[in-house]
Amino acid sequence: MSKVFGFMSLLGLVSIYLLFGCGAATNTTPITPTANKFPVVVFSDLHFNPFYDTALFTGPAVCTSLVNEEISQWPSFFQNSTIKQASAWGSDTNYPLLVLALASIKQNLGASPLVIYTGDLIGHDFASSFYEYCEGLTSKQSPSPQQVAAMQAFTDKTVAFVTAQIRASVGNLPVMFAVGNIDSYTSYGPDSTFLSNTAETFYTQFVNGTVDRQTFLNTFTSGGYYSARPLGPKLMVIGLNTNPFALGVPGDNDSAVAAELAWLDSSLASAQAAGQNVWLLMHVPPGANTVTTAASVNSSGQIVSAAMMMYQSYQASFLQVLSKYPGVITMTLGAHTHMDEYRILSPSVVLDEVPAISPCFGENPAFKVFTISQSTFTPTDYSSLNSDLAVMPAQFNNYYTFSAAYSLQGPLGASLVQLYPELATNVALTGTQLPNAQQALYMGQYNSGNATWNPNPLPLGAPWNPVTPANWPVFACGIGKMAQLDFEDCVNSY
Repeated sequence: MSKVFGFMSLLGLVSIYLLFGCGAATNTTPITPTANKFPVVVFSDLHFNPFYDTALFTGPAVCTSLVNEEISQWPSFFQNSTIKQASAWGSDTNYPLLVLALASIKQNLGASPLVIYTGDLIGHDFASSFYEYCEGLTSKQSPSPQQVAAMQAFTDKTVAFVTAQIRASVGNLPVMFAVGNIDSYTSYGPDSTFLSNTAETFYTQFVNGTVDRQTFLNTFTSGGYYSARPLGPKLMVIGLNTNPFALGVPGDNDSAVAAELAWLDSSLASAQAAGQNVWLLMHVPPGANTVTTAASVNSSGQIVSAAMMMYQSYQASFLQVLSKYPGVITMTLGAHTHMDEYRILSPSVVLDEVPAISPCFGENPAFKVFTISQSTFTPTDYSSLNSDLAVMPAQFNNYYTFSAAYSLQGPLGASLVQLYPELATNVALTGTQLPNAQQALYMGQYNSGNATWNPNPLPLGAPWNPVTPANWPVFACGIGKMAQLDFEDCVNSY
């Protein structure tokens, strides 16, 4: 355990506030490709909302016209909007932010041989927004079968538009992806109809050429998952659909989860036998729903019951499959929380949570550029780029580089495991007392540097702030404790 930090002067408080305030860059060292390393751009949670300017939607004819038009004509529609600034905190991605983010991703591709996207292309409450702005229905009115069909057609066209915008930005690079829980017609998806209707779009715009078309369609239409070899025979990329594992998803998903886990087990066994490295992509991660749990912390810093991301039986089975193949999985990426965090699934499998482009949860839009070892396909570092929405006009800038910020070198997974004890150390976080240096960094980076809504770690900002000295144990334990009972014991004994 680290020694408890003593009293710090007001100057020290102000200095750290300035360090993390307003999305300022922290210890940024741009990654330079070398002969034995290459970069990979990774982004997530676009949540594009075509209804961001409701003045553009004057009735069903507008939406019908958009469905019937070529997607190449959609930009001119959005350019008619009087809204020219990127989305503000608390809202999903509008067209200006979509353009801005994809332009920055294009600018930072470098020698990246592929791009990774970890889910949620469309905005929250997509179907209900369609019924309101395209069909004129209230929340108490049920759509007709014809209106449901119209909603599905508009959703499909929006997916086609967003994937085409991504394709235009990254050129011919493969886009390896995982489907998100909002990528659906029901907001609890992706549902089977959505997968069937969008499979060709995902294949053509994202993975075309990296996996046999029929092989992709077979698994994607049945369960939303697939594997591909975008960089040749030494690397298998597995795009999972972990959304059926998630708490809150309606229906009996036992058979779907069992089928996916059996397929995953077989795929990992095949990779192991062939001497292949595996990159594992998912949307919903294992472990705790830390933000929801943090809201239940009492005055003594205790929780009664943790909110979890997955049903514990599904999570246990999933982690059991991964444990059978130590050393095979060399990179694991997730999303869904929208925040910049990580989770240790096992000593050899560390999941990096990709921050969101959508600022709907009060975070700054951000994405990462990972540095990958050419010989082992293992990440050794990453740089984060963010757009500080407190500064207009919005633009993406270098925010921080992991190795420089935390003074850690070597394989990224091992560095993150090494970092965890310093983040989990109890330094008696109370009142205005500052955490240790590593905790301060992690807190400041958690929501990609938004000091306006989340002034970590100082008690100077809005009370909604999910990370505070009082609830920090929830976020610290969320890194290293995946099982519910282990997580609860960790928080309550912190």
